[in-house]
Amino acid sequence: MRFPDEDYGRAPRITRRTFMSILLCCCCLLFTCGLGLAQTGGNDIQLHLKPEPLSSIRVHSDLVQIPVTVLDHDDQSVAGLERERFKVFEDRVEQVISHFAMEDAPITIGFVLDASASMRDKLPQSREAVVKFLNAANAGDEFFLVQFNDQVELAADVTTSTEDVKRQLMFIRPTGRTALLDAIQFAVRGMRKASNARRALIIVSDGGDNCSRYTVSELKNLVREADVQIYALGIFDLSGGRSLAPEELAGPALLRAVAKQSGGHLFEIENINQLPEVAAKIGEALRTQYVLGYAPKAVQRDGKYHRVEVKLAQTKGSRKLQASWRRGYYAPVE
Repeated sequence: MRFPDEDYGRAPRITRRTFMSILLCCCCLLFTCGLGLAQTGGNDIQLHLKPEPLSSIRVHSDLVQIPVTVLDHDDQSVAGLERERFKVFEDRVEQVISHFAMEDAPITIGFVLDASASMRDKLPQSREAVVKFLNAANAGDEFFLVQFNDQVELAADVTTSTEDVKRQLMFIRPTGRTALLDAIQFAVRGMRKASNARRALIIVSDGGDNCSRYTVSELKNLVREADVQIYALGIFDLSGGRSLAPEELAGPALLRAVAKQSGGHLFEIENINQLPEVAAKIGEALRTQYVLGYAPKAVQRDGKYHRVEVKLAQTKGSRKLQASWRRGYYAPVE
């Protein structure tokens, strides 16, 4: 069988009229794409410069923005402070604060729950603490749940459903040893799935690490680079009621150092029944943050780490306040 304008066994011939039609379509397509790029180019620039909620130090153009949490001696959040109470230093040089605001934007929270054997009598209160935090969630918040003992497991992936996380909490059973460093590392990397710019981890644990593959040095470097604040609920038995292993003795210092580097805070629990109350304090701290912005006096787009210090002026006769902030940032590269 033969088809019009075609020889059997050979490719079809393209007529002059067909060729001109194809050429015209290609030209129209190229013109449309070029017009689209021209129209969207300006919008792309506006989107890049548009401010966004912050959970860590961010650099937009030459503006550095730092979230700061202020607590009193009872670990209660303090709101209503004036700009004049704050001073910011970058690489020991004082900066001019040009932006000052308070922020309560949607946040992604990762719960890191110790499920080792030593948590057997503490797990009910630990569950209650997480549930209390979830019950106070705002619209737009999202969560995930990591449990750990010898192994680290993602119990609930990133979700806006608080009920999903509560349901998975009930399946956790304490057993085995404590891979705390591995769990924090896993959770920090899990934040890549987060939709919100503000990100924090809440760790509930009763002691130090005794079986992780990651080292303290590796974890500190990861936290230094990560865009995540870390809050820890430390259930420590330091009363001398029993002989503590070296890793248990080192537990408070480890969690304090990691939290401080990230701009978070370690809450030491003296009574297990205080867990839900302290969880509520963390929720308040995350929703009562000051954002300080400044343009560095010596702008350096060198990709290097720049140390940041925030000083808070104390007033005579008033309660002593403590500020928490991320300790530095890596400058962008030209």
